[in-house]
Amino acid sequence: MMTQPFPQNIYAKRRHRLALSMREKSGGGVLILETAAELYRNRDADFPYRHDSDFYYLTGFTEPGATLVMTVTDKTIHTHLFCRPKDLEREIWDGWRLGPEAAPQHLGIDSAESIEKIDALIPAYIENRSAIYTRLIQSHKESAALNQWLIKVKASSRSGSTTPAVLFDAETIIHEMRLFKDAHEVDIMRRAGKIAAAGHVRAMQHARPGLHEYHLEAELLHTFRYHGAQSVAYNSIVAGGANACVLHHRAGHAELKDGDLCLIDAGCELDGYASDITRTFPINGVFSGPQKAVYEIVLASQVAAIEQSKPGLDFQAPHEAALRVLTQGLMDLGLINKKETSSLDNALELKAYQRFYMHRTSHWLGMDVHDVGEYRDFKNPSMPKPWRTLEQGMVLTIEPGLYIRKADDVHQDYWDIGIRIEDDALITNEACELLSREVPVSVKEIEYLMKQSS
Repeated sequence: MMTQPFPQNIYAKRRHRLALSMREKSGGGVLILETAAELYRNRDADFPYRHDSDFYYLTGFTEPGATLVMTVTDKTIHTHLFCRPKDLEREIWDGWRLGPEAAPQHLGIDSAESIEKIDALIPAYIENRSAIYTRLIQSHKESAALNQWLIKVKASSRSGSTTPAVLFDAETIIHEMRLFKDAHEVDIMRRAGKIAAAGHVRAMQHARPGLHEYHLEAELLHTFRYHGAQSVAYNSIVAGGANACVLHHRAGHAELKDGDLCLIDAGCELDGYASDITRTFPINGVFSGPQKAVYEIVLASQVAAIEQSKPGLDFQAPHEAALRVLTQGLMDLGLINKKETSSLDNALELKAYQRFYMHRTSHWLGMDVHDVGEYRDFKNPSMPKPWRTLEQGMVLTIEPGLYIRKADDVHQDYWDIGIRIEDDALITNEACELLSREVPVSVKEIEYLMKQSS
């Protein structure tokens, strides 16, 4: 049960910024934004509910069955919430509801009504507005509802009301706002990074030959929930041996074997924000020579990428830095045929690394693990679209890797070595701050932790 009001100023300021953008773009209009729907898992059981990120960003409200309506003119801003009504019987079964009567005080909005009245009341918010701001890509249900509301407004045109003539994508504005994290968001993401790091440490401490991937997943889940995270940020990857070469391998029944590596890519969700960490370690606690050689290359590539993650450089800079180190390392190990590449630059041009490194080094991180925000600069449509410049407040992952599968032209010492190292980086005013480095990352640190644990 809620014991205190939401920090209204944070969400009110975001709504105000959005309203100013609406004024600048079209002189105002009406925003209509629905939260996520509940989904059935199977008969009589739902998936754990998770709010829509954009909706939560503007309201701080986590209940299902809600829609935000914000009307903006050149002089006024009015926010209205449609939400589930109080229902004592349903609350006995499903839990406490805020209800429309309490919503204005707790959420800092102007007014609220039951979601059951939305079809009757929302046309009045739409009529005589210059534009509608909503999601351009909607569910069939959302699209049908908007269409019916517009039909009702148009039907009253003989009485002098007008129908909005323009439809704008609200996500374009909201996602640009979400790309830059404020102090409140950064504080949560720091805490999420610490919790996720603790989960990785616990998994390393408990790892030993003979366990299964799901055993380490259980250690992660225990730590996340024990420290207050509400959920995982995504399905945890726990991959032993050859499974580490499968980029999105789900923790399964595979046995963790002596001499193999284990790759864990896992993060928690805390108060709506994700963490995202990857570590790779030897199941028996000691890297073999080939494992250590590949690991050191990946770690060096991450260091190079981190050095290029700072304001003024573009989003591509960390990736290019990582590629140079990874490709040179592959050449040094003989995994890239030097006869087919005359130089490092030539190998990069030919993408000779792609067989062993097939994903990018970074993605945005925030409310969603692959967070919103453009990766290229679209401000000037008439110009080529360069990678956008990194700026203070952006958060991105830095996650290079190498995945060496069993193949005839690869020395068997390197077969089934899959390594990825990932941390979360906040762009600061000068460089970047790693939010997830409370997990051992060097060979010596990992081996020492696992030795102490055993």
